[in-house]
Amino acid sequence: MLSSILTIWLITAVGLGLTALIVPGINIKSTSTLLVAAIVLGLINAFIRPVLWLLTAPLSILTFGLFALVINALMIMLAAAIVPDFEVRGFGSALFGAIMMAIIGIVGFILFELLHGGTISWYSFQQHSQIYY
Repeated sequence: MLSSILTIWLITAVGLGLTALIVPGINIKSTSTLLVAAIVLGLINAFIRPVLWLLTAPLSILTFGLFALVINALMIMLAAAIVPDFEVRGFGSALFGAIMMAIIGIVGFILFELLHGGTISWYSFQQHSQIYY
């Protein structure tokens, strides 16, 4: 349990750090700010984001899930408002940061699983149709 929490926190911190290097509008002043921002973002994602997803489910369905990126961008902006020395200059930077963190997170969790001897399974579903005469 504790190791999985630390793993998620570490992947979030690495993703946030890489995002700050890539996205021009996101700035993190120090490593300690990065670690605190990753903790705050993790807590926000654990407690506030599920409520927002529930409240905006119809909009997420209409946009085929793309509205989840807007929610993630808002969570990044909220974390930046809470953590000193963590800046997000605007919604566009937060949205691009949310996209980058999603990509980095997926790659990070896949690499983590593979480096620890696990396997990644991709499932595909096929529809079998029957012809009636």
